[in-house]
Amino acid sequence: MPQNPENIQDHVELFHQPEYQQLFENKKQFENGHSAEEVARVAEWTKGWDYREKNFAREALTVNPAKGCQPLGAIFAAVGFEGTLPFVQGSQGCVAYFRTHLTRHYKEPFSGVSSSMTEDAAVFGGLQNMIDGLANSYQLYKPKMIAVCTTCMAEVIGDDLQAFINTSKSSGSVPQEFPVPYAHTPSFVGSHITGYDNMMKGILSNLTAGHKKETSNGKINFIPGFDTYVGNNREIKRICEMMGIDYTILADNSDYLDSPNTGEFDMYPGGTKLEDAADSINGKATIALQAHSTAKTREYIEKEWKQPTVVSRPWGIKGTDEFLMKLSELTGKAIPKELEIERGRAVDAMTDSHSWLHGKRFAIYGDPDLVYSVVGFMLEMGAEPVHILVHNSNEIFDKELKELLASYANGNSATLWAGKDLWHMRSGMCLLSG
Repeated sequence: MPQNPENIQDHVELFHQPEYQQLFENKKQFENGHSAEEVARVAEWTKGWDYREKNFAREALTVNPAKGCQPLGAIFAAVGFEGTLPFVQGSQGCVAYFRTHLTRHYKEPFSGVSSSMTEDAAVFGGLQNMIDGLANSYQLYKPKMIAVCTTCMAEVIGDDLQAFINTSKSSGSVPQEFPVPYAHTPSFVGSHITGYDNMMKGILSNLTAGHKKETSNGKINFIPGFDTYVGNNREIKRICEMMGIDYTILADNSDYLDSPNTGEFDMYPGGTKLEDAADSINGKATIALQAHSTAKTREYIEKEWKQPTVVSRPWGIKGTDEFLMKLSELTGKAIPKELEIERGRAVDAMTDSHSWLHGKRFAIYGDPDLVYSVVGFMLEMGAEPVHILVHNSNEIFDKELKELLASYANGNSATLWAGKDLWHMRSGMCLLSG
């Protein structure tokens, strides 16, 4: 029954092995369960229209949500800055989940610590946990910045992060001048993209304080958003270097989440230099590559920095054209011939593969910006979306996506399922395949 270290099985394959199947059979005599025929009958019923109507009518239960919680996005943003250690004010179990989730996805060591709040902190508050945790983190891991966020426990009892950080500095946990930005990230509201936005705003407001100058540094700031395809950051840098544009990527986690294997462990590979992030307040403009994971940050930049912001999603031909033209407009730099040639190759590849996708029906789920971009590209290819599920949707996105679908003849048959989960998607897919 134990795993074979030379042939690790996924849980699905593992539970079909004879030892587990026998175990399940033995349990049935104690469980008073249904017969195999009844289980098969109900399973088949859940694929039909009657069950679909019941499934979509439920309101008080979520099954397999297509989103993560706020702290996941917060620590994802934090590691995009040089030498930054994410610090979660909450229990060990929560931060272990975040670390494991990102480590397993990227196959890279993801560092993050918690204040290890337990029952006593839940009653009396987590101040002492913060004092001890910051001191230990600073001494043990030698970060250049510690970015603090919260879990449900800290939010429910009302931990005041700013007051706790000030008290910790007064207690000598970290030097007074040491940057400790924070964001309140309650898991019971919003999602991982909300946490990314809150942490990005918290870090930028902390690092840029007192750095505003009379003149612009001429740079263009880029905020990737909660984009798990970190190679996109490298592509943005390549394009800027080709066009001769001075830039700062705010939260460049491409090296952290895709680091080279040199044989030596580096706890903080890459990241946006803190001095560059501090000087971003003097940039010429800020381009957000996602809209819905940067809403609060863009509002803060426009209001406090007095700096224009633009949302541009360089996906597909249309989106990339708009992005490059906006870059050229903001900087006065010409789009190089090499990029035009690359565009031509992309159009040629799309033309060559068009017959494989044209008229094909598809379903998709994900975050608002990613779904919008992928759907737009698939519409360009002639594919026909049927089910579009966005659990962490909002009214602005709903309107935006519906306008995109209406602009293509092949987008008219699509249904947007806002706020629904992956068990809803299953009902849709059962009928779609049938």
